[in-house]
This record gives sequence, C-alpha cells and structure tokens, in this order.
Amino acid sequence: MSEAAAEAVADSQFEFITFSAGGQNYCLEITQIREIRRWTPVTALPHTPNDVLGVMNLRGAVIPIFDLSARFGLGATPSNERNVVIVAAVEGTTIGLLVESVSEILSVDKSAIQETPDIKSDATKHSIRGMISVDEAMVRVVNLGAVLETETGAAA
Repeated sequence: MSEAAAEAVADSQFEFITFSAGGQNYCLEITQIREIRRWTPVTALPHTPNDVLGVMNLRGAVIPIFDLSARFGLGATPSNERNVVIVAAVEGTTIGLLVESVSEILSVDKSAIQETPDIKSDATKHSIRGMISVDEAMVRVVNLGAVLETETGAAA
C-alpha cells in the first residue's frame, strides 16, 4: 500500500476504547484517553453535584472525578472491584470518569458512525456524538465536552 493510500485509510478510521457505565455500552476516541486506572477512593469536596465524586491527585495534578453513570442519569455506579477511572483530556482539561469496566479497542470506519437519533432530548443529542453498531449491540460515542458542562450549559 502506498503512503498516500495508507494516510487515506488512517483518515477514514477511528479508534475507540469501549466501556460500560450504568449497564450501557459507551466509547471514547482513543486520542482523548490519557490512561486507565484502578478505582481508588477520592477526596470529596463540599457542595458538589451528586455525579462529582471528588478529586484525586494524579502525579501532582488535582483532577475531578465524575461518576459517568450518575452524570448520564442512570444512577450511581455500584461499588465493584472491576470499576476503573478513565483519565481523559478535553479542551485542555484533564478529568477522571468512573466506569464499571473497560472492554476493548474498537477500530471503525468513519462511515460506520451513525447520527444520534432525534428523541426530542437536547441533553441526549449533546452528550452522545453518535452510535456505532457492534454485533447485536449499539455503542454510544460520548461527547467528552458535554461531561464537563453543568445543566445550565456553563463549564464545571
């Protein structure tokens, strides 16, 4: 394969890390993920929303930890030894996302990402960038920027 052909394939392919939150399948672009860590207790802060678990020290940087299941209105993530924190970066901000488990790396063609259906929910359309059909399941592509926003639309 020529170098130009290889670049064209790379431009049309996306790689995602798939994970489970609230019993549902989600994914993030691999380029947004900095690391995946085993769950450890965090330092709680007063007056934070229910979906903000607290903060953790990541090599000298204090980062907020969001319970992604709670953030998406699916209830708090049950305590489990498989729980992990996905450390991700968006718009220059590093955050942690508590999820139930990480599954696999998924390589898909750009054309395989379907538009989020219009279900008359602006919050859903804003939080989910698209859908990917994998076997018999649908995997939601998370809009990481939406995780940082509060209900009023301002950055957290």
